[in-house]
Amino acid sequence: MLLDSNILIYGGKGEDPRLDLILDRFDLAVASVTLVETLGFHGLSAEERHWLEITFERMRVLPLDSFVVRQAIALRQQRRIALADAIIAGTAMVHNLPLVTRNTSDFRGIPGLQLVDPFTSPG
Repeated sequence: MLLDSNILIYGGKGEDPRLDLILDRFDLAVASVTLVETLGFHGLSAEERHWLEITFERMRVLPLDSFVVRQAIALRQQRRIALADAIIAGTAMVHNLPLVTRNTSDFRGIPGLQLVDPFTSPG
């Protein structure tokens, strides 16, 4: 499973037990741009930063390689999508991973991209 930045931000707040089922898994990955989006956030507290750094150590960080770049370019040519979202979606697609996000509307309708919203998914 590839985690979108918003899942990590919500998870770091520890306010929603639905995320525990996702964040406790051992098969998690993030796109490299997710580190920039989360750790680079200017309003991050020291405690949130520490939680994110520990959490990232448990995950695979998937690089922005030429395959992901080509996929992100194709997505941006096909639709209006933010650069970071195109990279995250492209990473999920290249690595054949479901994308876990609360912002499904940002990614809905992308052929071949499986979306998981832990806030609406059963279980």
